[in-house]
Amino acid sequence: MDVLSDAIGAMRLGRPHSSRTVLESPWEIHFEPQQGAGFHVILQGSCRLIPAVGEPILLGVGDVAFMPRELGHGIACPEDAGVTQMLCGAYGLDQARAHPLFAELPEVVHLPARVGRHPSLQGAIELLGQELDRDTPLGGDAALPALLDLLLLYLVRAWYDGRPGDTATGWAAALRDPAVAAALRGIHEEPERLWTVQSLAGHAGLSRAAFARRFTELVGSPPLAYLTWWRMTMAARLLRDTDLPLRAVAVRTGYTSEFAFARAFKREFGAAPGQYRHAPRQREPLGAAQEVGS
Repeated sequence: MDVLSDAIGAMRLGRPHSSRTVLESPWEIHFEPQQGAGFHVILQGSCRLIPAVGEPILLGVGDVAFMPRELGHGIACPEDAGVTQMLCGAYGLDQARAHPLFAELPEVVHLPARVGRHPSLQGAIELLGQELDRDTPLGGDAALPALLDLLLLYLVRAWYDGRPGDTATGWAAALRDPAVAAALRGIHEEPERLWTVQSLAGHAGLSRAAFARRFTELVGSPPLAYLTWWRMTMAARLLRDTDLPLRAVAVRTGYTSEFAFARAFKREFGAAPGQYRHAPRQREPLGAAQEVGS
């Protein structure tokens, strides 16, 4: 297991979707806020992305714009600039329980096109475009969600890989720190283990005091606080996505009794595990957009 895959997996709601869009200028599209994330890849032409927060961003051929928290945005080409072609997509993500790794991303991740940069991301974009262009749907129900999941991982990875190593802070630094990364892998691989600060420090190869200080500084919370947060996040996902009995969920998240688990869960979420499991919640990205002009 790795932290990035786990972070995204814990937040996912429903199935992602994508489409190829071709527009002749002038045009303008508005996307409403939603419980998820979205992206645009410019294949031809250019346009301006108008975020909910911050200045407009000019996007050219090959540029990628990723909105990890869809606060609502617009894209537009008001000039008579010919045809713009884009790949656009949306993911349903539970922003109420965003992993701190994901929450650290800026409102817009702009990845300008550069030859040889992010080859895995570019490869995933090409495969997605080819799949959307297929004349027959054979295998599409499996291929499209898989490619979109891969693209989401590569988008987040590209941003973190782009942080300079000598100036990286927060999760960009935590993921590169061998000791902290080892402790995070231990927590994510074995959340049911009876971890202590001392055992995590041993896993990281540091003294207890040095480990606790470094982990807290980079991750933003003490080791056992992060462990509890991740256990509860994992428990919420199991309750949401599986029919496992509460006893099994408790064991998988490191609790020796169903009672202790239920008490911890209610303290974290304000509802008993059974109530949380049966509560209605949105499972699909809204994908709401309104086009103005053509």
